[in-house]
Formats: sequence, structure tokens, C-alpha cells
Amino acid sequence: MTTITIAAEPIDTPDATLLLAELSSALESITGNSGASSFEAGEMAHPRACFAVARSIEGKAIGCGAIRPLNARTAEMKRVYARAPHSGVGGQIVAFLERKAVEFGFESVVLETRVINKKAVSFYLRNGYVIIPNYGKYAGRDEAVCFEKQLI
Repeated sequence: MTTITIAAEPIDTPDATLLLAELSSALESITGNSGASSFEAGEMAHPRACFAVARSIEGKAIGCGAIRPLNARTAEMKRVYARAPHSGVGGQIVAFLERKAVEFGFESVVLETRVINKKAVSFYLRNGYVIIPNYGKYAGRDEAVCFEKQLI
């Protein structure tokens, strides 16, 4: 597993902007949709939200992810990205965000990805997430698959 640091950071930094753009481009190529319309940077100002950046030992930004409140008990995970696939960075970002969710008092985390994004589906299943009925704006959308993990 890659030795890294992960910390909450402002979403408007050059590193964050670049990571989010890379993720949008990768998602566009896999799914035909960047997913950017499902994420509002301004939501990261909420006191129970967190945008995190993973950095290498040298300080280079290598991944990111976010949580935001969906309701009082549930956080929604968004924009999880690691530059190096299969490096363990993605799992470390998810674990960091889950710990933040617990700190913020959330009992569970939910998220959505596209069915066609087989790597993401497999990744979340490996990290303890279970498929749930599609929620919110994803309800009734066959291209979407939603997940949940109980934290408490």
C-alpha cells in the first residue's frame, strides 16, 4: 500500500481543481457523462461536509474525494478519484471520508456510480458497500447503481 497523507483541503485550490477535472475526464470516457453536474463545490462549505486530498510523501496531489450531508443521518460520498489505479489510494481516501462521516455524526454513507463503471462497482463492493435501491435523483435510472455502508 502506498504511503500517503490525506487531509481536508479547500476545494478551490489548483490541485483540487486539477484532480476534479481529471476525474470528470475519466468518467466521461468510461460512462459518457463527467458526473460534474451532480456535484456542487459550494456544498463543501457545509459544516458537515469535507473535501479531502491525498498526497504522496513528496507532497504531490494523487487523489481526492468528498462527503456531504444527504440528511441528518446519512452522508453522500462524491468525486472519489485516485490517479494511480490499484495503488490502494482510493481505499485510503474512502476510509478517511468514512472516519470524517463518523466524526460528523453520520450513521451511514451512500453513493452512486454508473453500472457501466465496472471498476468502481467492484471497488465499492470490496470496500464494504452494498447495493441499495437507487435514491433521490437516481431513482428509476437504470444506468445508475447506488451503494450504502453502515458506519455505526
